[in-house]
Amino acid sequence: MRLAALLTSFSLAAPAAAGDFRLQFPLDCTLGEDCHIQQFTDHDPGKGATDFTCGTLSYDGHKGTDFALPYLSDMQAGVTVRAAADGVVRGTRNAMPDQYADGANDAAIDGKECGNGVVLSHGGGWETQYCHMKQGSVRVESGQKVQAGDVLGEIGLSGKTQFPHLHLSVRKDGAVVDPFAPDRPGRCGAAPARTLWAKPPPYQPGGLLGAGFSAAIPGFGAVKAGAADQSPLAADAPAMVFWAYAFGSRAGDRLELAVTGPGGEVVSHSEALERTQAQLFRAAGRRLRGGQWPAGTYTGTARLLRNGAEVDSFSRSMVIPPAADAASQ
Repeated sequence: MRLAALLTSFSLAAPAAAGDFRLQFPLDCTLGEDCHIQQFTDHDPGKGATDFTCGTLSYDGHKGTDFALPYLSDMQAGVTVRAAADGVVRGTRNAMPDQYADGANDAAIDGKECGNGVVLSHGGGWETQYCHMKQGSVRVESGQKVQAGDVLGEIGLSGKTQFPHLHLSVRKDGAVVDPFAPDRPGRCGAAPARTLWAKPPPYQPGGLLGAGFSAAIPGFGAVKAGAADQSPLAADAPAMVFWAYAFGSRAGDRLELAVTGPGGEVVSHSEALERTQAQLFRAAGRRLRGGQWPAGTYTGTARLLRNGAEVDSFSRSMVIPPAADAASQ
């Protein structure tokens, strides 16, 4: 169960004024629950990177907003991409495979880093581009008129990407525009006076994407795929490991992992994070010392802390049945 997320005052920026070009949220998901913004447009004019708040959720030269899904399994289940504004389809691509960009496929991706996608023209010099969509999911054609909210396709893993997401670029007369801070390219700071969003999405400065239990420390690939959670564990599982998956961590943050069970505390772990990372996971656990784990409810809680304040928390529970019940299953 998701507990909380720190949504800063940057979410209170005013939407675009009446008559301005305005954007609707382009996905069938809820920020902070089943999707998140992994990266924003880069506002650093030099070789560094910063998002519009002067935070770390960007990378050098990033030209859009990355709306990400926690797990590969979420992408496979299907998440709809919708037109952010009325417009005309100017181009599509629909045949690239969904796969991680791992270096071995650089030649196939070269010149097609956007992967499968759609470009919409909105008049007045405005254009939006939707990248990394799922192979075969694009449902519009060049020349077709669309309205805000019309289905374009689904989130995928095509092109140059390391996680399932929609990259949304906004351009005015060919120049990149950050919809969160359209009036201050190359600068960052306090809440902007205006955004291009009809309803500005909240800014979450990092957080927890999920957590789970396993009988051993899982591989990061299994975590990202959504295949790492093995709960409920068997009563005779050799270990009880609780792991947490996070995004947007900063050097100096702290990640706390704790598990309580029928007998009280099972796991208590606190770790200082030494690097700023786009995504990471950590795990802590306890080995079974003979016998079985006591039957009952076990609850794991992960907390991401920054300067002593909670950025986000996530909890998951499982029930280990009595030995007799387990044997009959």
